[in-house]
Amino acid sequence: MLHSTQPTVPGRPSSTAAAQSPHPALSPREQQVLQHIAQGHTYAGTARRIGISVHTVDVYLRRIRAKCGLSSQAELVRLALALDL
Repeated sequence: MLHSTQPTVPGRPSSTAAAQSPHPALSPREQQVLQHIAQGHTYAGTARRIGISVHTVDVYLRRIRAKCGLSSQAELVRLALALDL
C-alpha cells in the first residue's frame, strides 16, 4: 500500500480532508454569486450589483451546480445556507 508523503500545511486542510468535504470548494466569485441568488436576487440584479454580465452569473451558477451535483434553485439556496453565506 502506498502512502502519501505530501507535507501538510498548518491551518490548511489536507487534500484528503478537502476531498472528503461534503461541499467542494467554491471560488470567492462563485460564493458571491451564490450569496446574491440565495438572497432572492435575480440573475440580472446579481449581475448589476457585482458588475458582471447576466451570462457570467449563469456560468458561475452552472459551475456551482456541476461541482456540487445540484439541479434546482432550492438546492442552491440550501447550499448557501450550509456554507453560511
